[in-house]
Amino acid sequence: MSLRVIFMGTPDFAVPTLSEIIGQGHEVVAVYTRAPKPAGRGMAEMKTPVHQLADRFGIPVFTPKTLRAAEAQQAFASLGADVAVVVAYGLILPKEVLEAPALGCLNLHGSLLPRWRGAAPIQRAIMAGDAETGVMVMQMDEGLDTGPVGMVEKIAISPDMTAQDLHDRMSGLGADLMVRALAALERGSLGFVAQAQDGVTYAAKIDKAEARIDWSRPAAEVHNLIRGLSPFPGAWFEADLGKGKERVKVLRAKRVAAVGTPGTLLDEALTIACGEGAVQLVEVQRAGSKAMVAADFLRGAKLGAGTILG
Repeated sequence: MSLRVIFMGTPDFAVPTLSEIIGQGHEVVAVYTRAPKPAGRGMAEMKTPVHQLADRFGIPVFTPKTLRAAEAQQAFASLGADVAVVVAYGLILPKEVLEAPALGCLNLHGSLLPRWRGAAPIQRAIMAGDAETGVMVMQMDEGLDTGPVGMVEKIAISPDMTAQDLHDRMSGLGADLMVRALAALERGSLGFVAQAQDGVTYAAKIDKAEARIDWSRPAAEVHNLIRGLSPFPGAWFEADLGKGKERVKVLRAKRVAAVGTPGTLLDEALTIACGEGAVQLVEVQRAGSKAMVAADFLRGAKLGAGTILG
């Protein structure tokens, strides 16, 4: 048996799930994703990663700006899907859409709900210093990630794991979890449990203003900010590298036992003092340049011990 599936997703995080659903023999009758946007030096129209995969398999693709219009809702319902699978789609699904598939809409969410409902659960979990997170298959309702949970896989967050590391781990694990949920749905054995009322937190969209490193904060907080925002948008500081102040992104760092005035470069290994303790920068990126390890960065940057970083 196979299910008639509408897949709704946009970024590369959603690609493995769509690929697994196709590979398991389900009939993907349509893909919904965000419309192509200008990108790159030539600003050519760039299709989303999900759109590109759908094209490879000849799956019809829809890119409505909203699903609130009656015409869009009718088009969605006319597909006669058994279930819709939603992975980082980016548009709100109104009640009419949620109720159209015979078996409802399943969402793959990257946290242990009810912790980190919302837009940026991966980043927020790391920024908060969480030691554990997970992926969940949830039955969608009209609330913000409030529906009952059908399946869950927990993931340990190691001390130096970045948002990219966790993203990649979740993406593959989530794809496997979703196809197992669909198999259970086929058999009529996928049960759902209501979320707990306690422990609700919200993963607000990352504000660019949050990305500037405040060296007066404890090293643990600075380290969590760096890894939680790596690689995008990237935590950053300013420094005079020989041609005036430049913005430098920090992609990887580690906590070290050192003390000094916050923001001071302590040695030639890119150890920087924080409000409590220090961090050592492992991988950085100058504006307009590729990511590089600390040693390569220092060869081209005129920085010495005692330099105060902004």
